[in-house]
Amino acid sequence: MIQHNRRWRSWGMYGVLSAIALIMLIPLVWLVSTSFKSPTENIFQFPPQLIPVQPTVENFVTVWQSNPFGRYLFNSTLVSVLTVALNLLFCSLAAYPLARLSFKGREIIFSAVVSTILIPFQIVMIPLYVLAVKLQLLNTYLGVIFPGIASAFGIFLLRQAFQGVPKELEEAARMDGCSEVGVWWHVMIPSIRPALVTLAIFVFIGSWSDFLWPLLVLDRPELFTLPLGVANLAGTFTLDWRLIAAGSVISIVPILMFFVAMQHYIVPTESGSGVKG
Repeated sequence: MIQHNRRWRSWGMYGVLSAIALIMLIPLVWLVSTSFKSPTENIFQFPPQLIPVQPTVENFVTVWQSNPFGRYLFNSTLVSVLTVALNLLFCSLAAYPLARLSFKGREIIFSAVVSTILIPFQIVMIPLYVLAVKLQLLNTYLGVIFPGIASAFGIFLLRQAFQGVPKELEEAARMDGCSEVGVWWHVMIPSIRPALVTLAIFVFIGSWSDFLWPLLVLDRPELFTLPLGVANLAGTFTLDWRLIAAGSVISIVPILMFFVAMQHYIVPTESGSGVKG
């Protein structure tokens, strides 16, 4: 009887979660459907027609040919890849001593870093913009990248991962003559690969979809990222939602591809789960 109740409870929970997931997917399904609809179809009819009557790829062709979406794609890829690489480097360098080294004020420093997570970006946006102006970073790739080269969340996540690495691995590396940098690179970094991949996914998605900061520091169309390019479609086509939907789908596909490619690596490694015999 108890197992029967647990089974019904599990089914009920899965049903609720499935319903929530379906509700969250409806806007994405509508977006993809709209991007394939022909001009003769009403995209705002109720109930919505999710399957196009006359599917066409003309919207994608028009968007790609009438706007430099290839350039936007290159810009977004470059900015996102560099942001991920720098974020992983600086966050791991900051998290390692906070996790494995003992020094005075370590916990105070960590608490101060983590507390900055509570500060909204809109508060630091103006000081960052003034700094970008002073450093002459407007209309440059570095100007788009530099606010995201490190994050309090990344430091927190990697510190927790470093703390889970067995101490025996660290001691063995030191006995073999590894320096502190060598321990960080040869032992700690391979041991926290799942955490690094997780952080990379979060940073990539955040950088790829960022709209506000690139809008502030870029005004040259050849440097626009995909979110700015999609927003530019509203003026180009006077709110033709089919074309805007097609541009949005183009900007979403790389994120999905990146997530699918990287999720395979979010698994525990042997060195992170224990000492090999």
